[in-house]
Formats: sequence, structure tokens, C-alpha cells
Amino acid sequence: MKLSKLFLFTTKEFPKDAEVISDKLLRKSNMLVKSHSGFYYYTPLLYKTLQKIRNIISQEMDKAGAQEVLLPILMKKELWDESGRWDTYLNADIMFHLSNRKDTEMCLGPTHEEAVTDLVRKFITSYKQLPVILYQQNTKFRDEIRPRFGLMRTCEFIMKDAYSFDHSEKGLDESYNKMRAAYKKIFDRIGLDYIIVQADSGAIGGSGSEEFMITSDSGEDTLLFCTECGYAANLEKADSVLNEVEFINYNSDLVKLHTPNIKTVEELVRFTNIPAYQMIKTVIFKLIFKESEKFAAVLIRGDLEINEIKLQNHFGCLELITASEEEVRTLTGAQVGFAGPFNLNSTVELIGDNSIKEVNYFLCGINETDYHNINVCFERNIKMPQTFDVKLAKQDEICPSCKKNRLIGKMGIEVGHIFKLGTKYSLKMNAFVTNENGESIPMLMGCYGIGTSRIISAAIEQNHDQNGIIWPVSIAPYHILIISIGKEAEIITEANELYNSLINKGYEVLFDDRDVSFGFKMKDADLIGIPLRIVVGKKVLDGIFEISDRKDNQKKELDISALYDYLKDKL
Repeated sequence: MKLSKLFLFTTKEFPKDAEVISDKLLRKSNMLVKSHSGFYYYTPLLYKTLQKIRNIISQEMDKAGAQEVLLPILMKKELWDESGRWDTYLNADIMFHLSNRKDTEMCLGPTHEEAVTDLVRKFITSYKQLPVILYQQNTKFRDEIRPRFGLMRTCEFIMKDAYSFDHSEKGLDESYNKMRAAYKKIFDRIGLDYIIVQADSGAIGGSGSEEFMITSDSGEDTLLFCTECGYAANLEKADSVLNEVEFINYNSDLVKLHTPNIKTVEELVRFTNIPAYQMIKTVIFKLIFKESEKFAAVLIRGDLEINEIKLQNHFGCLELITASEEEVRTLTGAQVGFAGPFNLNSTVELIGDNSIKEVNYFLCGINETDYHNINVCFERNIKMPQTFDVKLAKQDEICPSCKKNRLIGKMGIEVGHIFKLGTKYSLKMNAFVTNENGESIPMLMGCYGIGTSRIISAAIEQNHDQNGIIWPVSIAPYHILIISIGKEAEIITEANELYNSLINKGYEVLFDDRDVSFGFKMKDADLIGIPLRIVVGKKVLDGIFEISDRKDNQKKELDISALYDYLKDKL
């Protein structure tokens, strides 16, 4: 392709609303053009990269035994009612929904578990027909509250989603491991530096769940991992062993302490000199279910925070929100900041984080404005509630796996997510098969997603410099960029001959033949990030071409024979 004919219009400035470097570079080059919030145009260079990513994904999925299908983007509400997810997604305000001329409620697919289960249940009736793994690379729609970070959080995006169907746990494990191995090959071929972390299953559901994460300062997810044993988890899922602290054994009777307008842990520490870890705070949440709601009070050590994802999963509610000030006053009889386990409204379910089990002679609220109790002991003064792991793990706490090293925190970009769904959808949607004993059983499902379009941004976040993109060779729109310098007929002829020769040899070549300055061409070359650059200038009259690698910008001067050898070695 000659650049003079290419639909590419680079600009000098970064767009003002771009927040991360991938979005800045893509939109400065106008390889990606914003239509409106959360929606974009892909221009030809970027579309070539997208297609290469799609091809790598499809090749590895096919090698792993998956079969490609195409499922409808627009789906009927009835299908989602079968799985029970219509209300979940509707209440979360992330589903685009509409009605057709017959008033049939429908949605633009945010994901396709229901659709693929419907397809499979129409034809698979016996365990002998399993396993089956189907996948697609299709457009998804999610009504994001705040689309941001370019292709990393959009309302319309391209995703590879695969679904496995088995009749036994062993079969599900085998399908899951096949997809896990395929994902590693995909990300290795693309050239991404990734880690695999334990993850929360979210609205998709299921048991086991892992994410493939690209480490990047611009990531939206916090990852905690151990360099010693390899433990790694998304913050939503992460566990940790708390660092040892020295509890004070006051060995004293319960005391009611006047704490006028002192509500926060920090204020209480200053007022009492009691360390935060020897306080227990009470946080009240409203739990919203499909047809009901209730309140729960959670006890946790004063120096820790509650992981609301863990808490929501524990209760299995559609939504979990912190109780309002008015609700807290109604349930506790006190102002916010003085809630506690004493005299709590009987309609409120009381639970605790595991961290409270080691604490005694602690300070806590007593549901009376301007008062706390100190020297509180479980069993002596109040009953210990049931406890669970609902704390938010933190960097520098101890790895829960090896129990030696401290956890390290990094930001990450999710590019892949794999789940063991089990019977979550097959049971509700009547996707059954007959097993070896003639019994009817629900199929065991797995779900495997890759953010096809998101990989573009993730790759740039890991591969750029101050001047522009540095595409990994495997997904670069073109492998070679030829730049001619000068208007002499001999130079132009040599540049065109090289261009045609390389195309005939099967290389993907972009030729900057524009009538603009060399400096302008070089700035664009840096910006669009083609891996190899050949400059055809006056030295070509002596048979010499200058070639450089975009990654290190090291220049070599080679004759045509050595140039071909160099390209063959590199590509």
C-alpha cells in the first residue's frame, strides 16, 4: 500500500479527552476515530491489526478443537428470563434493551451464554455427542456508565467468546485446560507480557475463574501476586494472611465511653490511643434480591476494609449498596458512625470477617449516638457471629499460598477470562443429556472470553515510546515501511522497485511516497509504529539501503542482498 493512497490522516496534537497513552496515540494517528462516547471508527491501518489479532485467536482456537459459530447480537428477553439474568443485567444498568414493533423485549448481547446454550440444547441429547466447544468473534454491547481509556472500556467492542459442554467434571476440567493452554499460545504469539490471576466470576457466574492480565500502570484492575510461589489474584478475589499485630490485653471490665461527635476510626484512635486493629467497626449494607431486600451488618477489624464483591457473592444478592444515613438511623437508633453489634435491630443479619476472631478487649459502636464501648470481649459481652473472608486484601500482606512472602501489587488490563460455569445455565435452561446409565443430567459448561479489540490498547500500553506505537510484529498492520528521500528519478525508481520486489516476496509493505518533508515522514513513521523501516536516499545510488528496527531505532546500512537476508531473519 502506498501511503499517498492510504486512508490515514495523522495530527500533531493529542486529543484533549484521551486519558491513557494507547488512546492518545491511536487517536493522534487517527487509526481510531471517536464517533461518540464509547463508540469508535476503525480506519484501515487499525482494522488490519484487528484482523491479525482475530486470525491468531481463531487459529489457536481451531487447533484446540473449538468450532467457530456466529450467534445473534439481538436476543429475546425470554431467553434471558430462563437463565434469570435479565433482571441482573437490567438492574446493573449495563444492558442495551429495546422492544420491536410487536412489543417483544430484546437486548443487544453483552454476552452469549443463553444463546449458545439454546443452540446446543436443540441438538445435543447424549453424552456420546460430548465434548463440544463452540466459539465466535462477535460484537458485544454494554451500556457503560463512563466509557473511558479508548478501546479498554467501550460500549461496543469485539470479543471472542467460547463455550464448552461436557457431561462430567473430568471432561469440564479437560476443556478448561485446553482453553487455558490455547490462551497462553494466543498471548505468546501476539507478544504480550501477561500473568494469570485468580478472579471473581461476576455476573457470568460459575465456580473456578482465572483472568489473563497485562501489567500496566494504566490498568483498571489491581493485582496482588507473590514472586516466591506464583500466587496471583485480582483484588476482587485476592486473599491474604494478615501481618502480625500485638493485641493489648486490657483485662478490664466493659466500659461505656462518651465519644462526642467522634465517628471515624482515625478520630477514635486519636481520642482513645487504642490502635485501629483493636477496634471493630460495623458497616451496614442493603442487599437487593430479585423479589426482596434486606439489611446486613458486617463486623471487621478497624484497620481493614470490606471487599464488597466477596460480600455480594456470599449473600448471592443482585446488588449490594451501603445503607443510607436515614436507613442507619432507623436500624440502629443512632447517627452514622456509632453502629455496632449491641442492641442491633433484629431484622438485620449480623456477620463478621474472619479478622475479628482474634480480637478481644476491643472498641466498638453500641448503636447510641456519641457513645462507644471499650474492653468488649466476644462471648463475655456479645456473641461471636458467623465469620467469613470478606476483607479486602492489600499489598504487603502475606501470601495466602506460601505464607512467607509479602504480596506485591500492580495494575493490570484484563485481556482474557476463563470460567467453569458448571450447571448454572444448563440446569435452568433444560440443556440435558442422557449419561452412561441412561439418566438425564445437565451439561457442565465452561466459558472463555478474550477482549479481541481490547488487546489493541493493551499491546500499545506495553509497546510504545514518547514518539509513538511500537507494534509487535505479529499484529503490526504492515511489517515494513519504505521511506524515500529526495525527488531524484533514480531514488524514486529504486524505492518503487524495492517496494514491488518485497511485495512479490510476500512481505507486507507500506510505502511512504508522499510529497512531504523527510521530518514529517519520520514523525508519522514513529507514530504508526511499523516494526521495520527502510530509508531509500542518495546512498541507494551506491547500492546501499538504511534499515532500522522501530523497537530500538538502531540503523544498519546494507546492500540489497544483505537487506533481503536481514528481512528474512527478522520476519
